Amino acid sequence: MEEISLNTTFLTNTHPCYARDNFTYILTTTPSVTCVVLYIFLVLLSVVTVCGNLLVIISVIYFNQLHTPTNYLVLSLAVADLLIGVLVFPFSMAFSLSSCLYHEHLFCKIRSSFDITLSTCSILNLCCISVDRYYAVCQPLAYRTKISYHGVVIMITVSWGVSAFIGISVIIAGLSNGTCADRCLIDVLMANTIGPLLSFYLPVIIILCIYLKIFLVAQRQTHKIQSTICQSTKSGAAVSKLERKATKTLATVLGVFLLCWTPFFLCITFLPFTNNSVPVSVIETLNWLTLSNSMLNPFIYAFFYSWFRAAFRMIISGKILKGDFANSKLH
Repeated sequence: MEEISLNTTFLTNTHPCYARDNFTYILTTTPSVTCVVLYIFLVLLSVVTVCGNLLVIISVIYFNQLHTPTNYLVLSLAVADLLIGVLVFPFSMAFSLSSCLYHEHLFCKIRSSFDITLSTCSILNLCCISVDRYYAVCQPLAYRTKISYHGVVIMITVSWGVSAFIGISVIIAGLSNGTCADRCLIDVLMANTIGPLLSFYLPVIIILCIYLKIFLVAQRQTHKIQSTICQSTKSGAAVSKLERKATKTLATVLGVFLLCWTPFFLCITFLPFTNNSVPVSVIETLNWLTLSNSMLNPFIYAFFYSWFRAAFRMIISGKILKGDFANSKLH
């Protein structure tokens, strides 16, 4: 999510892998130890992101038990995150914010387009998953009618369509830079206000409200079970354990998501209104933190479930190559 209209006077321009040549950053021919370590780390991050999401994609496509509307939303999320690992990571490593700060290279535009579109799509897919969980927990009787295969296809189509629209719109707004003596108002609005509002703030508000509602309903249902059924000590402990697990899952989902995305968007939203100097390395670090959420999503949305873990074990062990296990019962 690197297409941000940064006023360069607010930035301290430093990068361990680039050297400044007048108003252009070029990749240094003598990389420092810090640069080498940084790129090794980013390569590993990209590999883990690709492998983790590839496991989710293969699992949902191969195993019939996982052919559910919910898992198709998880599949769409995994595809977006996989593409981030395949496309956005390499482009962001080769054409960093520093290298594109003054020189709008064609590959910088391509990188920004992929970055915005796929990152927004990942967030919107998370939003769709929260809607699915809302109906599953809060309106279970209406779940099958509300979250049908047709409805899921619509949600996935809208998520990808809106993401592409936002990505293209921000890029088009950025093209107006050359026709303005100073930064154009539409450029500032799109890159620092409208873009973040549609890509992050609005989906986050929706996700927070939905998960808060889910948590409250789950708590109420647990207390109702405890008060209406005469339970043994063992049963009461089981319900209490279930409640703690639900709370822990929701806290993990929201905590990791907000930890990865909030710092970057707060920074790019308020940066143009401050006179403080912010190192480019800080902006890039926050950007890589957002991208790391694509690596964590498979662990959060898949590894929590035993059937996904069973599917992963069969794939990693190569068992599915030795026969037809598509109808296997996953536990």
